[in-house]
Amino acid sequence: MVRLFTYTIPTDDGAAPNPFRGMCSLAICKPGIRRVAKPYDWVAGLGSRDAPSGDLSGRLVYAMRVEEVLSLREYDQQAASRWPHRIPNVGSADLSERLGDCIYDFSSGSPVQRHSVHGPRNVATDLSGENVLISKDFYYFGSRAKRLPGQLLPICHQTQGHRSDSNPPYFGQFVSWLRGLGLARGQLYGWPDSMVDWSEIASFGGCAVRKLDDENDKPC
Repeated sequence: MVRLFTYTIPTDDGAAPNPFRGMCSLAICKPGIRRVAKPYDWVAGLGSRDAPSGDLSGRLVYAMRVEEVLSLREYDQQAASRWPHRIPNVGSADLSERLGDCIYDFSSGSPVQRHSVHGPRNVATDLSGENVLISKDFYYFGSRAKRLPGQLLPICHQTQGHRSDSNPPYFGQFVSWLRGLGLARGQLYGWPDSMVDWSEIASFGGCAVRKLDDENDKPC
């Protein structure tokens, strides 16, 4: 049975999810979802009432229909040929390259964290997710998060972690509503709501807000 995973994004900076260049990937953060999501499942990131740009509660930040699931090792092995821009280059003038989410190098056997949006504090959480979710069938709204219709508000929650078990009654309605918007797939309809604070990562070893969210990620 296909599932709809929903969770609240406290800080949307374009790294998790990474929606650039016609592909949406979830390779870091949200380990509970990455471990269990399968092809044809949907993942929906919902707005936070405390988002940097204001109250985005009751709104959809992004949705992706999972098309491919790779292990973190497979993602690293394939990135250079399939998605070189996903290998982070924090010195690049291109935001999508700075935010590359293929941040673990497995070429020496054990994973080594590349210089990226995450630091040492994030390693255990990132690796516990095991997999990377990939899709070209997605809609990303970012700071222009799309308001959900009233009948879909029950999928929203402001707690940490994610939910899927309570979403089956809304799965069909959600997909019908989203497809009914008549939007082209694989597009950005807004920009990330915040920018990565690289000085914080250098000083403290990773994004504290995203790390806190993931520590309480609940299994299905």
